[in-house]
Amino acid sequence: MIAKIETILFVASKPLAVKKIAKVLGAKEAEIKRALEELCSKYNHPASGIAILRNNDEWQMVSNPDNREAAEEFLKAEVSGELTRPQLETLTVITYCGPITKPELEQIRGVNCGIILRNLMIRGLVKETEDSANLLPSYEVTMDYLRHLGVVSAAELPDYEILHKHENVSGILNQEM
Repeated sequence: MIAKIETILFVASKPLAVKKIAKVLGAKEAEIKRALEELCSKYNHPASGIAILRNNDEWQMVSNPDNREAAEEFLKAEVSGELTRPQLETLTVITYCGPITKPELEQIRGVNCGIILRNLMIRGLVKETEDSANLLPSYEVTMDYLRHLGVVSAAELPDYEILHKHENVSGILNQEM
């Protein structure tokens, strides 16, 4: 149970209520709270780069606040200059397949996209959309990005209709999802 909660906190990248975690895992809230406390013991110490935060009934996995300067320097280096190849690939997948969740995006690309998504959001190219019906947010391109491309809609992009619902992408998503 602890490993599953740890995974959910990692992929969610946002605060989650105990009730929501319990619902997803089909467990009792008391069991979830005990597991979250164990995760706090595992992570919340100076030697860990990760921390588990709690605000009332919401919990979130974050980088250790003691390492704030290192994280800021890394992010500053990531958002300055031109987009990297992995950022361009991620942005392309979001453009042609969005709205898309982080796990779906990672399934298509085959790598963790957390930092890349954060970078693209900081640059104003991608936005996160919350859906109360789903545990995970979805990502889509912003109006500023479309304006920069000179299109009214992503559907105006070359081969959009073909790529948006391409059978290879659907096959990849259906393999593990």
